Amino acid sequence: SRPILDMSYSRHFLDFQGSSIPSSMKKLVVTKLSQNFREAVTLQQDSPVPLPGDGDLLLNLVNTFLFSSRFVGINASDINYSAGRYDASVKPPFDIGFEGVGEVVALGLSASADYTMGQAVAYVKAGSFAEYTVVPARQAVPLPSVKPEFLTLMVSGATAYLSLKELGDLSEGKKVLVTAAAGGTGQFAVQLAKKAKCHVIGTCSSDEKGGFLKSIGCDRTINYKTENVESVLRKDYPEGVDVVYESVGGKMFDLALNALAIKGCLIVIGFIAGYQNPTGLQPIKAELLPAKLLKKSASIRGFFLNHYLSDYKMALQHLLKMYERGDLVCEVDFGDMSPEGKFTGLESVFRAVDYMYMGKNIGKIVVELPHSVNSKL
Repeated sequence: SRPILDMSYSRHFLDFQGSSIPSSMKKLVVTKLSQNFREAVTLQQDSPVPLPGDGDLLLNLVNTFLFSSRFVGINASDINYSAGRYDASVKPPFDIGFEGVGEVVALGLSASADYTMGQAVAYVKAGSFAEYTVVPARQAVPLPSVKPEFLTLMVSGATAYLSLKELGDLSEGKKVLVTAAAGGTGQFAVQLAKKAKCHVIGTCSSDEKGGFLKSIGCDRTINYKTENVESVLRKDYPEGVDVVYESVGGKMFDLALNALAIKGCLIVIGFIAGYQNPTGLQPIKAELLPAKLLKKSASIRGFFLNHYLSDYKMALQHLLKMYERGDLVCEVDFGDMSPEGKFTGLESVFRAVDYMYMGKNIGKIVVELPHSVNSKL
């Protein structure tokens, strides 16, 4: 095959023809604001491949050179983004997707000081649901190889690590409740709390998920489909729990709030139960919230990863070292058990989002973007 085009010394080269980078690509674009992902998002077939500037990297997410795969991550907040909830001033059309892992196929002159062609890179940047994406070199994360496990750490792992580190005040013997514990971020909250020698309780929706949670150290699993969460917490933890890592919202939020111990802290990292609602929120019984918090000297803290970006690279480096040492399980769910099989190609992002909202996943949902049959090779 022809060599991948190195744009280090030809930043303004506009014609990809004749190189192994095609002139057009597929990508997902929000064309209508809606909490229904399928209504909001359109797969565009012939979008121009973007050009990297002086300090940028061009990453291929669907491989046109080495015949191996690339990966993008699915997040519950993809629906919030496609519904326009994060920035009301942004109007369609706009690109979607938060994270990806790929290889450098072109780069600007300044970027070439730190990166080389073919280098494996992960990134967090809006617009990852595309075959190619431009990422500022300063925002990229160099990786030893392209592996889906690394992708699990970019948003999910970092969210769990930073929220618990900054807000959780974890220490030996504390009781930590993790809701949606077998999900993309929950799996890391469980493991990190165990590393801090805490007693960890995890809620989940199946015995299979419960088995996974036990395998990564969860002390008590609660299958909310077969057990009453409120009764279990009241019976087994009469003095309450010290920290709650909460991502569900609605009724689960109320249960978690009521289960807090004296000086307990409830960390809100999401409210997935309300993401698909037109209003975005399911009602909670918050009328007595001041009294409940005062009675226990308890607190509720919100956590949004974008507000902690100054600590992001530190967190990611720490998590990568943990994984490489074998101290961290990074469970990936490719949807192999879904009705239509493995999530492969941008077309399957729609199925992957549905799969997440049906609560089927164990670990982080990842979509594989295989070798492109549409490239000009």
